[in-house]
This record gives sequence, structure tokens and C-alpha cells, in this order.
Amino acid sequence: MDSFIQQWFRSGQHRPADVRIDLLWLTGLVLLLVATGIGLRDPWPADEPRFALIARDMLATGQWLIPQVGGDVYADKPPLFFWLVAAGIAATGSVRWAFLLPSLFASLGCVVLVYDLGRRLWNRETGLATALALLFSVQFVWQARQAQIDATLCFFTTLSLYGLLRHCLQGPRWGWYTIGWAAAGFGIITKGVGFLPLLVLLPYVLSRKGGWQPRPQFRGGWRWWLGPLALSMAVSVWLAPMLLAAESTPELRAYRDEILFGQTVERYASAWHHREPFWYFILEVIPGLWLPFTALLPWLVPRWRDRLREKDLRVLLPLAWVAIVVLFFSFSTGKRGVYVLPALPALALATGPVLAHIAQRRGAQRLIFALACLIAIVGLAGGAWLFFEPAQRQKLLDLHGIDGVVPLLSLGLATGLACALCRPHRGFLAWGLVVVATLVWVSFVVNPAINAVRSGAALMRRVEALTPPDRPLGLVGYREQYLLELRRPVTNFGHARWRDADQEAADAALWLSQDRDRVLLVDEYVLHACFPDVSPHELGLANREHWYLVEGAASPDCIARGRASATIRYDPSQALKYSHK
Repeated sequence: MDSFIQQWFRSGQHRPADVRIDLLWLTGLVLLLVATGIGLRDPWPADEPRFALIARDMLATGQWLIPQVGGDVYADKPPLFFWLVAAGIAATGSVRWAFLLPSLFASLGCVVLVYDLGRRLWNRETGLATALALLFSVQFVWQARQAQIDATLCFFTTLSLYGLLRHCLQGPRWGWYTIGWAAAGFGIITKGVGFLPLLVLLPYVLSRKGGWQPRPQFRGGWRWWLGPLALSMAVSVWLAPMLLAAESTPELRAYRDEILFGQTVERYASAWHHREPFWYFILEVIPGLWLPFTALLPWLVPRWRDRLREKDLRVLLPLAWVAIVVLFFSFSTGKRGVYVLPALPALALATGPVLAHIAQRRGAQRLIFALACLIAIVGLAGGAWLFFEPAQRQKLLDLHGIDGVVPLLSLGLATGLACALCRPHRGFLAWGLVVVATLVWVSFVVNPAINAVRSGAALMRRVEALTPPDRPLGLVGYREQYLLELRRPVTNFGHARWRDADQEAADAALWLSQDRDRVLLVDEYVLHACFPDVSPHELGLANREHWYLVEGAASPDCIARGRASATIRYDPSQALKYSHK
């Protein structure tokens, strides 16, 4: 740890006022790194528009139990995260200002929890080192700035781990033990894998006879059942009323079966997309996204080994849980890099007690300094390359709406200046400044410039300009951001039907053929599949697809295969009071 932080702590003793000062500084850093830019962009794909749309429609319709997308049932995720986004929208009156709030508060909660656990298990210096290590890790801070479910899930898994470790390492603490199980329950109705923190009890039980310290304690009798009871009560906040409602209609029974089995057991064992090899996380995700932890492994591993030889349970349990999370998701056929995010707080907790010693090593400081300088070099080199490659510069402008030369050069100069001020012997500080400079640059330079393109707003404005409100508009293979940006009723043919795209195209062809005033927004695949003889109005490239407006006759074969029952009318009029702007 850099000398100015070491001077902050001259004693292992601390007063409550010291802790409050730490929490104030950590809160300020979280706001600087995570909150900058809130209100400057709309939800972006892949997931943010879908989740914001679900939450907005919950407010407009009062349908809180069964999430819906564009009028179609959404069975991929439980609703707790959507409730939190909806609460933010209700409080602010704006989708744009609210959709990132759950991730902001979740990241703040994670940082506070690891700080508090670190100082309780070791000392105040370790608590701060643990919190800073987590906050300045690449994957954590980046996901904290996205409106995906995973940041909120990370909070619940961290809270669950906090409660369980308070009990196991400082116990007995039956209150915290119960909270740990309850948090796992809320994690389950956020995203099904919220139960994972409970698996830390496995290495705890196995360490009973190994001479580990603090010595595992298993007294308590009936109080051990408080945990499963708390989990059941937390899950039942949503699960119980959902199961009762599912008995009413076949559609809801299908929803129940899909979310309880199709999106859990079946998706884990035989995923239909994001299929990756077993080693995907270890070789392709962790090396880059878990920086700077991965860069420090040559210094961390020997110190972890020494702690484990000393039978330090405070290091064993966090490291064991990191391994459990990585292995659990590695055995699944479907993988996304964000899945292993919940392991990062535990990794930071295991790193905190040795980080101060590592920071005194010249090699560690220089390596982290080199990583910070690499960001500056990439910015300068990228800006120079685009300057001398006008074709690529124009392509970037067409695809994303931003001229990259000045933004990249400004990033390179800002981060380069940070490195020059710190120099190699203060590499940790250089890394922190570079992360701050990069995220502030993204918030105020990049995000506003590319927002209209990434959010779908630019495309929807063109669609609305070309289709008068009195003409029925249909969307085929639509993106959720299009429904979020439209200000008029539209017809769609079901959510995420990419697995039966040909049938969706046929359903749309039938709908279009029934009224000559109707107009359809289609991508290139649907255009060729069912409208080969139509002269479309080309709208350009958006979200990696070419889009067209079509009207008139569709292919007779497509019309014959179409199903009128697939038509869904979506009217956003009641939801429009929750403005984006």
C-alpha cells in the first residue's frame, strides 16, 4: 500500500469516528467511479433495455408478479431486480435517471461489506485495502456501471457471505447466520444462483478436524434451522404467490415450469446459447477482467500458501468460495464472463491482509504501473491509428455515432499524465488514477456521443418520421430498446423468438397481409425470408442489423404458415410519463 495510506494507519486500534471517515471516503470513491454519467445515457443492449422496459411496464400496469416484455411473458429471470428498478423509476419519474440506481447502491453495499468484514477479521488497514482492491478491480467497477442483474446479485451474495463468515469466523453469531441465509434467498429471486454463498459451509465443515483457526464451532442445536427457515421466507416473497397464480391459466403454468426448470436446471446442463469450453473463465475471462488481482498472483500465491500452512481459516474460506464459484460455472455448458463476478468480493477479502506487504515490493508496484501505462498507450495509439485511417474512422462514426480520434487521444493524454505524476514506484496509485480518468472520460465524453445509436433512439426517430401515427406498425425480431424508445402503439409477435425466426417472420407476413395500411419493421433476414419481391425503405444499420420498412404483399408461403394468435399489441401510452430524459 502506498505510503500515504500507510501513514493513515499507525495503530491497529481505531475509533468509531475513524470508521466513519473511511466509509465517507469509500462512498465518495464509489460515487466518483460508478455514479458519474448517470442521467447522461439511456439503457443499452444487450440486457439494460429489456430490464428497464419490464420495470417501466410493471409500474404502468401494476403487474408485479409475472414480468412481461412488450406484452409477452418473460420467464428468464425472477422479478426482484425489476422491482428495484421500478422503485427507482417511481422515485425519480425517469427511466434514464433510475435504471442504473440498483447497481450503484449494490456496488456501494459490496464495498462497505468487504471493508467492514476485513477490519473485523484483521484490522482497519486491511479493511480499507480490501475495499479499495475490490473497487478498483476491472470487472467489479465496470459491472457496477451497468444495469444488469449481476451487480445486484453480487450484493446479495456478498451480504450472504458476510453473514455466514461473521458466524463461522467470529461466532457464534446466529443473527448474522440467519441474515446470510435470508440474503441467499433474496439472491435466488434476483437470479437463481443466489444460493451459491451457502456452499461456503462445505469447506467450513471439512475444516473441523484440520486444526484451523479460529476453530470451527458446531454447537447451537435447533438454531441451525434458522437459516433454511430464513431462506424459505425470503424466496416465498415471490415464489409463493407466483405458484398460486400459476394454477389459474396454462400460460402461467408454462411460465412456472420455464423459470423453475427451463431457466435453471436445463439451462445449466444444456445451454442453448453462450456455449463455451470448460476453461473459458480461467483462460479468457479471469486474466483480464480480474485485474489487478491476476497481475499480483506471483506475490499473492506464496503469501496465501503461508497463511494456509498456518491454518488461517480467514483465508481458506474466501479462497475456497472463489474456487467453488469458478468451478460451478465452468461445469455449465453456457458461460458469460459476468457470471463469476460474485467471486470478486471474496477474492478481495483474501487479498486484503497481504496487500500492504505486496505494495512494498518494487516489482509489484512496477508491474501495476506498467498496466496503467498500457491504457495510456492504447488510447494514444488508437487515436493516432484512426487519424491515419479515415475509412476506419468513418466506419466507427457510422456504427457508433462517434468520431474516435479526439476522445482516444484525450484518454491517452489524461492517463499518461497520471502515470507521469506517479512514476513506477507508485504503481498502485497510478492504477487508481488511470481507472478514475478512464471512467470519467467514458461517462462524459463517450457515452453521450454514442447514446442515440446504442439506445436505438436514432432508429426509432426515423421509423416514427416515416410511419404516421394512424398507420399500424409492426416489429419483427425487435430489440427491447425499440419498444422503450417508441411513443406509439405497435404490434409484435412475441419476445426473443430467435429460435423460431422463420415462424415469427410468417406470423408477421400474415399480419401485414390483412390490412394494406400496415407497415412492418424487419431486419435483413426477415426481408429475404418473406418479402423478396417487396421494395423496402432502407433505414440503415443499427444494433448490428440492417433494418427496413416494408408494406404490401408478402410471400404467399409465409402468409399460409402464419398464425394470427401470435400477434401481440403493445401500447406504451400509460408508461410514457416515465420519461427517459
